Amino acid sequence: MEVFNHKSSSSSSICSFFAFALLGLLLLITTPLATAKVHSHHFVIQATPVKRLCKTHNTITVNGMYPGPTLEVENGDTLVVNVVNRARYNVTIHWHGVRQMRSAWADGPEFVTQCPIRPGRSYTYRFTIQGQEGTLWWHAHSSWLRATVYGALIIRPKQGDSYPFPKPHRETPLLLGEWWDANPIDVVREATRTGAAPNVSDAYTVNGQPGDQYTCSSKDTVVVPMKSGETNLLRVVNSALNQELFFKVANHKMTVVGADASYLKPFTASVIMLGPGQTTDVLITADQPANRYHIAARAYQSAQGASFDNTTTTAVLQYESAACSSRGKCTSQNQKPVSAVMPAFNDTATATAFTTSLRSPKRVETVPTKIDHDLFFTVGLGLNRCPRGARARNCQGPNGTRFTASMNNVSFVLPSNFSLLQAHQQGIPGVFTTDFPARPARQFDYTGNVSRSLWQPSRGTKVYRLKYGETVQVVLQGTSIFTAENHPIHLHGYDFYIVAEGFGNFDRRKDTAKFNLVDPPLRNTASVPVGGWAVIRFVADNPGVWLMHCHLDVHITWGLAMAFLVENGVGELQTLQPPPPDLPVC
Repeated sequence: MEVFNHKSSSSSSICSFFAFALLGLLLLITTPLATAKVHSHHFVIQATPVKRLCKTHNTITVNGMYPGPTLEVENGDTLVVNVVNRARYNVTIHWHGVRQMRSAWADGPEFVTQCPIRPGRSYTYRFTIQGQEGTLWWHAHSSWLRATVYGALIIRPKQGDSYPFPKPHRETPLLLGEWWDANPIDVVREATRTGAAPNVSDAYTVNGQPGDQYTCSSKDTVVVPMKSGETNLLRVVNSALNQELFFKVANHKMTVVGADASYLKPFTASVIMLGPGQTTDVLITADQPANRYHIAARAYQSAQGASFDNTTTTAVLQYESAACSSRGKCTSQNQKPVSAVMPAFNDTATATAFTTSLRSPKRVETVPTKIDHDLFFTVGLGLNRCPRGARARNCQGPNGTRFTASMNNVSFVLPSNFSLLQAHQQGIPGVFTTDFPARPARQFDYTGNVSRSLWQPSRGTKVYRLKYGETVQVVLQGTSIFTAENHPIHLHGYDFYIVAEGFGNFDRRKDTAKFNLVDPPLRNTASVPVGGWAVIRFVADNPGVWLMHCHLDVHITWGLAMAFLVENGVGELQTLQPPPPDLPVC
């Protein structure tokens, strides 16, 4: 009997041990899922009276807010955003920089991954943030609605994780934008009708406010409070429609720690440059005498002779002196802020010094080295000759032409009856072709005196097909057709490594030696230098149809875009999810 009891006790102990081990394993597996959250939001797109520069305009907003609401999540969380369109325009929402793994239906570009949400209709975007931390943003991706329909998307580390830098005392999103003293949709429609360049904006903004350098704006200037000795994480977003911007805080150094929701090897800068679509996270410390200091942004304009908004937007970094909390004495709000000395509008050297300083925080093991698709894309402007008999009022570009833009001399045309993703998923013929060229049909002196025979691109809806898992290198070569310019090129659905950039024509024999395959920065929008080139690499591990385009909206309006079609791989985890039942129809 004693032996039996002994065996029974041992068996019970063994069972208990395995039960405990199994429970521990289950907890280990399920804990990350348990801590992930679902964030539900309701966006109402509507016209709202907004007063800026002494005038009130019926402005398209989200929930009556300009800019729209800031969304805050953690890495691994899911967003569910129901968008109701009560405006008079079609609309979509793009979640700029979100990888959208297998959820391309939620990406948002009009007629690429979905048909637009018509007035009076709605659509619910559902997607999960996977492996991304830092600052992204969301914006309309229909016509020029993103001039006012945009907001920040902040992704913090998972619970229990931390930043790779000391936790700041404060965090402040700063969205840089453009304001037209007009209806932006009317501005782009007039330019489309005439073939001319559109009117430039009337002001830049910080969090929707022009700042104290503009008429009727001083009392509404954004104030960022800080106490002496504190550190603030500034999450800077270039939400402007058509302008690269320099950004600076008067008398303060910035420690750059992230860009496009990827961490960077920290470095110190007095000024940063952001193209439209790009985000940069910087730390600043209140280490100056208690005072008020301008936070400022103004144009970086690389195209020679082009019109641009040559004004400066400001916010105020306002110190609360050490005695503020104990005796109630703070820096006077009437004290004139210390001005920020900004770079010249055409200071390409400063812009280049910043972009070439970006590095990943440690050695990157995932940079593709064996390349399956070695692509060469020219990017730039062009001019279309107007046909004989065309009305002069419809051909108001230089010398009676119409402005256009292209990649590899193909000016991209959006479909109108189906989205590209619908056509691909449903096998609908005649919507697009898969013959986007891997390189330009003709080699030429891209940044030199370009023959006028190359000024007029062809028009087409062409995509480039990739198999799941293939590796891609793209040389993005700027051109001087009409004018050379810095182009912020954004790829949907992917982050990519920028392995090199330079000026002039890319020379494979010489410039390959400059490639950084050790610690290149990971981004979703690359600034292709004026009269130069940039080289990006990525792995096609996300099935769907993904737009690549210039994030100067006037350029995408003129056709500076193309799309990658990435096929499904093997199994569920490499396959595009089915379309949601409420996907808008054309």
